[in-house]
Amino acid sequence: MMLRSGGRGRPGPAALRWLSRLAPPAPAPAEPVVVRVDSSNVARLGAPKPGLRPRQLLSLPPFPAGADPLPGRKVAPRRVTAVSWVKHYFADVPQEAVQAHFNRRMVFSECSEHEVSDESIRTQKHHLKKIKHNDVMEPGMRIHLPVSVAEGEIKRRYETIPTATLHPNKDEIEYLKRLVIHRDSAILVLNKPPKVPMKGHLPVHNSMDVLAAAALSYGNEEGPKLVHRLDRESSGLILMGRTKESFTRLHWLFTSINLARTTSQTWNKACEAYMQKYWALVIGTPKEREGVISAPISKVLLDDGKAERVILAHPSGIDGAQEAITEYRVMGPTINGCSWIELRPLTGRKHQLRVHCAEALGTPIVGDYRYGWFVHQRWKQNPHPDFEPFTGEPYKLRRPEGLEVQKGSVLSKVPLLHLHCREMVIPNIAKFLSSAGEWHDHGAPWAKEKPCLLRFIAPMSPHMKISWNVMSSYLV
Repeated sequence: MMLRSGGRGRPGPAALRWLSRLAPPAPAPAEPVVVRVDSSNVARLGAPKPGLRPRQLLSLPPFPAGADPLPGRKVAPRRVTAVSWVKHYFADVPQEAVQAHFNRRMVFSECSEHEVSDESIRTQKHHLKKIKHNDVMEPGMRIHLPVSVAEGEIKRRYETIPTATLHPNKDEIEYLKRLVIHRDSAILVLNKPPKVPMKGHLPVHNSMDVLAAAALSYGNEEGPKLVHRLDRESSGLILMGRTKESFTRLHWLFTSINLARTTSQTWNKACEAYMQKYWALVIGTPKEREGVISAPISKVLLDDGKAERVILAHPSGIDGAQEAITEYRVMGPTINGCSWIELRPLTGRKHQLRVHCAEALGTPIVGDYRYGWFVHQRWKQNPHPDFEPFTGEPYKLRRPEGLEVQKGSVLSKVPLLHLHCREMVIPNIAKFLSSAGEWHDHGAPWAKEKPCLLRFIAPMSPHMKISWNVMSSYLV
């Protein structure tokens, strides 16, 4: 009867609804389907997992033009290949990891007459080409590679110094010896952890100078002395002189190259190659990707002289300003509103890098609450969208699996200062100075085979290493 209600030979609306349910199912998607077995040993059908996404790119400085582009080697090479330049820059990374990136064709170089920027990478208008490990480097050539080349193992426990006493105990002595990167007859080079003071006074007994003098004498009558200083919250390379002569000459070098000059051309040439490089994570991105900051700074007293603060000096120069010059370079794109930058101070003023980043560039260092408190508040309250390189798709930070300790990293509510003295090139003073304190202008006869320069690279502290790993990993 229902079939006749709509007319002869035409089914009614109810029949149409009933027959529509018998329609064949929609065709299966063309995408492949795989079988997955979960933790409960139950097999399920699903789409395959997406492939590996490209990592954030890290840009190396331009290849220098000169007779010795790789300081610290005994013999200057005639030609430098791409893998040699990357291994030289990442001396603290296993060579197998560097070679693996070349084998996977993940290392790029800029094409001529084109500059790579955040906007060009986001819009896929970059001009990069893949290079091989044996490609010869030319002056001005710049290499880009994933930040995964510098990723290290994340430590679950932090290397904190033991409870301080007036006389270092056995644990403190062993701990300090693990910090030593280089030791010879003239100097000691250490990788200072954060939150350890440099210079001790009456209420501070666990400072680096007090502990090193008691634990790192290595049989000398006097302990080593600090040639330069780092902030208490900073980490990285510190240099100590083991003799009075080595301490004096290196202290002159860190103060001014002109003070360290002698009649020896070999020594003077080695002094001209002296440099320090810092890695820092800043909030925001400088307007220019690289440049030179020449901004004098001065000190002001607060709280009736009980505290002091460093600020940019007035242009008139009447407030006791000190010259301060810093070279900087942005290392990669902006991630979570932050950027990794490389800093090279040409003068050694107190809080110079922190003030230049906060006040001159307008991008304070993460964890620097003295010079960037208000910027930290806005940064934590207003998350910034980020974009995946090559595709331009948005992504957000992810928490790596197995990472339980995040104290001090960019993921914590109160990050520690992200400023690390990573690289240092100094003259090999042990080549010119004998154990008896005699100075040799052309190098000691027994030290002719020693290089004129020493180059050191210190791995990042655990909280900065976690920030590096987290900010180079992302999930859409």
